[in-house]
Amino acid sequence: MMSIDRREALARMAGVTGALLSPVLPAAQTRGRAASGGTAGRLKQSVSYWPYSKIPLPEFAKAAKNIGLAAVDLLQPEEWPVVRDAGLTCSMGYPTKRGDFLSTGFNDPTKHDMLVDELERTVPLAAAAGVPNVIAMFGNRKGRSDEEGAANCITGLKRITAAAERHGVTVCVELLNSKVDHKDYMGDRTAFGVKVMEGVGSPRVKLLYDIYHMQIMEGDIIRTIRNHIAHIGHFHTGGVPGRHELDDTQELNWRTVCKTIVDTGYQGYVAHEFMPSRDPLTSLKEAVISCDV
Repeated sequence: MMSIDRREALARMAGVTGALLSPVLPAAQTRGRAASGGTAGRLKQSVSYWPYSKIPLPEFAKAAKNIGLAAVDLLQPEEWPVVRDAGLTCSMGYPTKRGDFLSTGFNDPTKHDMLVDELERTVPLAAAAGVPNVIAMFGNRKGRSDEEGAANCITGLKRITAAAERHGVTVCVELLNSKVDHKDYMGDRTAFGVKVMEGVGSPRVKLLYDIYHMQIMEGDIIRTIRNHIAHIGHFHTGGVPGRHELDDTQELNWRTVCKTIVDTGYQGYVAHEFMPSRDPLTSLKEAVISCDV
């Protein structure tokens, strides 16, 4: 299940299979990999599969492992064993293939039974497979006020806390921008997400803080991370503008951002979720190096 921008990105991707032939980064560049996988730095790096889905997942997982990544993000349950066989973790699982996944969320009380059922079925599977996180959404506004939407989200998410806590799996609710990519999305500000997290009050319901989306909506990334890390369970990357490579064409200093994350004591994953504009695996390797702190 993908958003419109993800589908458009995949339609533009072509000829990436040849990228699998690109060499593995020298150890001097990646500084080695920890015994558990990933780089030897303090940050556990992952990657969302959808920008690379022209590459069959088994091949992509092997390439990701060679690059120095520890995990692959945003996979359906039947895909989790594929990355596990490559020595990686699925760092964020989907609870459903439902086509309206991004726009339908916990701000709509008429959807609570469906959403809770999806998560209650998936959370035990994730625990058994060693998948630490499952994604959820706040949903589109559809005329609701922030106050109403936040109250609805709190009520609905509280219903999943018992299962999440029992199985040790974190439900991560994603923040998205409503300015460029996801018109009408309610969870488009950190303050809104934090209000919901405080209302739910569970260590197993947290925010998926997408740095790309929040840079577009509000900026002030480093201070926000420092102030609200207790409510953040997962990170996504992506260059602004354009959601492309994490290079010097982008607004943020990614090494500094990643150093800020690990300096908070954060132990989770940071997953790259950008659309490569050049050779995909080369761009991914460069992102790993940029964020290896």
